[in-house]
Amino acid sequence: MPIIKDPHLFNEQSLFVDLEGMLGRRLYLKIEGFNFAGSIKLKPAREMVERAEREGLIGPDSTLIESSSGNLGVALSMIAASKGYRFVCVIDPRCNPATRQVMESLGAQVDLVTEPDPVDGFLGARLNHVRDLCASDERYIWLNQYSNPGNWGAHYRWTAPEISDQFPELDVLFVGAGTTGTLMGCAKYFREHRPDVRIVAVDAVGSVSFGGQPATRLIPGLGMSVRPPQLDESFIDDVVMVEELDTVRACHRLAAGGFMLGGSTGTVVHGALSWLAEHDAQDATAVAISPDLGRPYLETVYDPDWVLDHFGAEALATAEMTVAPDRRSEPASGRRNTAPVADSVATASLRSFVQ
Repeated sequence: MPIIKDPHLFNEQSLFVDLEGMLGRRLYLKIEGFNFAGSIKLKPAREMVERAEREGLIGPDSTLIESSSGNLGVALSMIAASKGYRFVCVIDPRCNPATRQVMESLGAQVDLVTEPDPVDGFLGARLNHVRDLCASDERYIWLNQYSNPGNWGAHYRWTAPEISDQFPELDVLFVGAGTTGTLMGCAKYFREHRPDVRIVAVDAVGSVSFGGQPATRLIPGLGMSVRPPQLDESFIDDVVMVEELDTVRACHRLAAGGFMLGGSTGTVVHGALSWLAEHDAQDATAVAISPDLGRPYLETVYDPDWVLDHFGAEALATAEMTVAPDRRSEPASGRRNTAPVADSVATASLRSFVQ
């Protein structure tokens, strides 16, 4: 049993769940929620703070600041409390109420933006608020998860090797796409060390990360209203887009089997099942990453009234999860050539991030 003095030093990194008995499809789920921050975001939070410390960016009068949909904010609140730093987290209304309460309990200042940017949505509004605060006082230190190499570097350093060591026979890895830190860290690691592994990104319908049309999204975690600056599609073999209705139903199906996991997990699991069914990959060794646990979502995804109000009675069904043909992934242009996923090699051009 480990003995620790700082909360960020504990993280259960080797827990996987075999979902085949529950879902009828061979799929392993890497559980990332068993740490004091409650999510996979502990890894990039730790990496970015320690990088800033090594570079001498944080002084005795500094105030860390970050934009977050929730999980990174909790992780940074925890680390800031442990290290004695001040921290401001900028959120929007999609942040789960319980998540905001945790941040404030840890001593963070939480700034809520209530109006979306006309072009770049709530993320754009959060970033504008961060920039305004940084311009007003040089003591603010913006870690900037959206372009900080410590974001993807944490998953290159920890998450991907943990999966590779556990599954030497891995065929396909499913990773949710938010800031794309987890996605790019894992993709770069496997491209360098095991290029035969297929990397499939899972994103929420309404996200613009892979060129989709922007739309309202209610569940925090995955999806972006501006293109992630760290995303390089040449490392990605395929993309699956998931409707939030399917996210909710997947969460409820997992909970019915005793695994109450976060909204992003429901998205990734549904996306993985869709892709595996479409590609007739019964014998493939497949792993999906579960970013967090379900407790912060008790007032949203797991609240029947909230679900009924936003998605209707259909979302409350916990029977067999189905994969509608029109919701399955389409081979995307610019993917790496990995049969049967794609037939040509191309590198997608990167569009500029809102500065």
